Amino acid sequence: MTLRQYASACTIAVCISVIGVSALLAEGTAAPSVSRVEVVLADRLKSQVAAVREEFAQAGLTNVHFQFAKLGQPPQNIGLGRDVPAELAREAIRLALKYNLGVGILLPERLFPPRFVTIASSNYDDTVESRIDRAALAQLQNPELTTDEFHRLYREFTSSSADLKGRY
Repeated sequence: MTLRQYASACTIAVCISVIGVSALLAEGTAAPSVSRVEVVLADRLKSQVAAVREEFAQAGLTNVHFQFAKLGQPPQNIGLGRDVPAELAREAIRLALKYNLGVGILLPERLFPPRFVTIASSNYDDTVESRIDRAALAQLQNPELTTDEFHRLYREFTSSSADLKGRY
């Protein structure tokens, strides 16, 4: 074996071992159950952001990014990705009810990455919004629902076609 072939073989062996170790390490680490939470809060809550962030963290929602509405109250909506665990989805709903004064609109999970949560987003128009009443929202908050049952119900509530009278 020549020196060049020996060096190439060593380089390949090092690369394979690095890839193998990386794969082994990645196999042992679990993906976060919620990758990102985006929340729009009323401007009046700007001074309380540290306490609000702490409450989200205690609820298991740690990667939270806040924005603040300059005027008025942000929209009372929530959007959840298809892989958000039911217990964390219920916590997101609870926090939306507390800090956004309610949840009256669900955004379909097909619009979001699998482990994504958005609260009070103004990025979506009424063509994708699904109105939800208190009784339906209470069904989603049922602690007996598994993650699959929760998302099946969520999809049911967001699959109705929007009534596009008015602007459209």
